[in-house]
Amino acid sequence: MKKETIYLKAEQNIEVTHPDVSLGDVVQIECSDPTVVPKLKAMKLLKFRNGKKRRCVISILKIIECIHKQYPMLEIQNVGEPDLIITFENQKTPGAFVHWMKVIAVVAITFTGAAFSIMTFNNDVDTTKLFGQIYELLMGNPSDGFTVLEFMYSIGMIVGILIFFNHFGGKKFSVDPTPMEVEMRLYENDIQTTLIENYSRKGQEIDVGKTVSAGTHRT
Repeated sequence: MKKETIYLKAEQNIEVTHPDVSLGDVVQIECSDPTVVPKLKAMKLLKFRNGKKRRCVISILKIIECIHKQYPMLEIQNVGEPDLIITFENQKTPGAFVHWMKVIAVVAITFTGAAFSIMTFNNDVDTTKLFGQIYELLMGNPSDGFTVLEFMYSIGMIVGILIFFNHFGGKKFSVDPTPMEVEMRLYENDIQTTLIENYSRKGQEIDVGKTVSAGTHRT
């Protein structure tokens, strides 16, 4: 094989649904020679065994080492992540009943939690007394407990929540990610960084000069 340059790009967190993992399952490959890419994608990288869910962390240097063992003349450029978290999960799609029960449970928990938080805040600042004082100051007579202030406050809270979360149903009000999406991405990044650091400190990361851990083996 003549000397070619290949480019590798991989995401930090990769999920596979079959135990036999090939190079094409975890990295994107580009090369000017179209005959090289299919051969590299078909290379067996590792195999998961004994369990419904397994995870390993592998260094991109280990992947480069595996490629060089079979194709020593290739020049490799990595433009992706230096460490990869590969998770194998034998996915089983739950039935429609289980899916809707999960949706109902999440909606109920979210609604109850949000309602409890709002009521706690209103009681803490004594919103009812505050609105009564504002109404009596403006109108000159005591409030009967439910006035236009409470009505507009309720409407304003709904509108404010929708604007803040930038999301209603399946639609967004703008192209920007919602605050929940931002927080979830930050949470995922923290988890991935922690996993990589833990595997590295325990010496369980699949790196150059190391064999695959007990949960996996090379094919």
